[in-house]
Amino acid sequence: MAGNQNPFFTMFGMDDPFGAGEGSQQATPHVEFNATEDFHQLKDKFASMSKKALVALVIVAVIVLAAAYWWFHPPINIHSVDTWMFVAVFILLPTFLFFRAKTRAYKNGTSKVSSNAGKAKAFKVLSFVPVVVFALVLVGTLMSVSFFPGNAQKYASVLQTTDMEFTQDIQEVDYNEIPVIDRESAVLLGNRTMGAMSDLVSQFEISPLYSQINYQDHPVRVSPLVYADLFKWLQNREQGIPAYVIVDMTSQDAQVVRLEGDKAIKYSESEPLARNIDRYVQLKYPFYMFGEKSFEIDDEGNAWWICPVRDFTIGLFGGETVSRAVLVNASTGECQDLDVSEVPEWVDRVYPANLLIQQYNWSGKYKDGWINSWLGQNGVVQTTPGTDGTLGYNYIAKDDDVWMYTGVTSATGDNSIVGFVLVNQRTSESHFYSVAGATEDSAIQSAEGQVQNLRYQATFPILINVSNTPTYFMALKDDAGLVKKYAMVDIRSYQNVAVGDTVADTQKAYMSLIAANGSGEDSASSDSAIEASGTIKTIAQAVIEGNSHFYVTLDGDSRIYDFALPGMLNVVSYAVGDTITFRYIEGDPTSVAQEIVETAVNGTQDSSGQGGSSASDAEDKDGSDGSASGEESASGQSEEKAA
Repeated sequence: MAGNQNPFFTMFGMDDPFGAGEGSQQATPHVEFNATEDFHQLKDKFASMSKKALVALVIVAVIVLAAAYWWFHPPINIHSVDTWMFVAVFILLPTFLFFRAKTRAYKNGTSKVSSNAGKAKAFKVLSFVPVVVFALVLVGTLMSVSFFPGNAQKYASVLQTTDMEFTQDIQEVDYNEIPVIDRESAVLLGNRTMGAMSDLVSQFEISPLYSQINYQDHPVRVSPLVYADLFKWLQNREQGIPAYVIVDMTSQDAQVVRLEGDKAIKYSESEPLARNIDRYVQLKYPFYMFGEKSFEIDDEGNAWWICPVRDFTIGLFGGETVSRAVLVNASTGECQDLDVSEVPEWVDRVYPANLLIQQYNWSGKYKDGWINSWLGQNGVVQTTPGTDGTLGYNYIAKDDDVWMYTGVTSATGDNSIVGFVLVNQRTSESHFYSVAGATEDSAIQSAEGQVQNLRYQATFPILINVSNTPTYFMALKDDAGLVKKYAMVDIRSYQNVAVGDTVADTQKAYMSLIAANGSGEDSASSDSAIEASGTIKTIAQAVIEGNSHFYVTLDGDSRIYDFALPGMLNVVSYAVGDTITFRYIEGDPTSVAQEIVETAVNGTQDSSGQGGSSASDAEDKDGSDGSASGEESASGQSEEKAA
């Protein structure tokens, strides 16, 4: 562009940043252009138009306005920025120019209009109406900012969060329902299913949506097909989109679900005209402001679009939340306009994750006032960031709903968390759990350090409960995006890391690790723990990675039970022939003992469940010692080994 003077900058008397400076090799053409005079001439021509010309112009303007509204479909709502942009460009600016032109025409007179001071004054007053409207929008914007008096507390109360106890509210993990892959892996698996659609592969592609939902008590990601291009749409629009893809986040199975007949998807993002889902729902509900929609399926596998209705509670543009949701049947276009409290339970996502994170950050930042949010910052907290500069969050299944999970750290953003927050994406119910520990990023680095020779990369972790211990769970992927291993990291002590080739192996290694380090809490209420009782057949001790383990077998039981020290220290008071009752987690080749719940040493029970009879009890047994000493236990072990 060097050497060419930009007429835009010439018009306004500005230096052209793209023009030629001194020493330019190309001559710059010079054009005489008086912007002010030409602009006034244009206004004079506009003001002197005949009535027929004005009517024709108005008709054309209305048609253009209607076409622009249909195409851009902004919501008709004073809280919408899109609405005000549309009004400013298509209404306020033309109205202002029209009134100013009329003012000039009646003030100076033209060939068709004689001067009239009264009309000139009236049109001048009317020309200020668009300016006043614009000024009111600016005032409304000012009233939306957080430093406006009283707004800080309003922002802090948009999302109400309740403090909860982790061990009481979060049930121990069911490994048959835990999502073991992240969104990127789900997309990779889902896209590979295109090979199973030989009749569709040239006509359709898979949408990148991949919404995570709970379907038939399993975490899955679903995504519809889309038309490959405009010509493919012309060929297939009558039949609609015939399938969607579903990826099981637990089993990693991906399949194409065919939609036959009238169940085919007619309303989608890839529709360019009237059945475009955004245009369709906005024109049907013109006064609603719609947020980030999601694609979901109901319990019968029917396709739906979930369109949340945005609401602003502070000023014109502040305090965003969701007040309603419009459910659109993707096949028929049937709509259900529901309050958030009326949304059916099969719907999993009404509140977008980024909105929930923003709302929680408002409460963490402004709960003690705006000044404290940037000056003192006492008690100011924020959600933890992701690993790639984006928001750091994940999803867990709880109570047949999808809950967004993210860590909570101090305002300084250090490498530790003060707790974590779970927010229900259907109801916005929010729970905070006070757990001091490592951030997700620290846990990721710790897990990747265990396999640094393989250069695997960890997915963003999800939160699970293992023996009442808050635990990060993540998959470890290779450069191709394939899951190769799994890792569990103790939130409180992130140096406690277990890695395995399968989820079961990882669980077993982690259970042994937390038992050995004494970090696991009482797991008597664990649903996954199984109770066993019997006579000790063999007992042997081993040291693994610096930790002592006692391996026990029972008469008539083929399992090998792992009692890791110091967590299961009471096992040292047992010997071959003693009766023991305990709880354990099933594993292969060993099952990890969790708790000794009832002990019987040579027929005498200890109701405390802490293992071993007391010394006085042993002395009262007809002169026989009911508890085995360290030497006797070792002797019993050596005899059993010899046998």
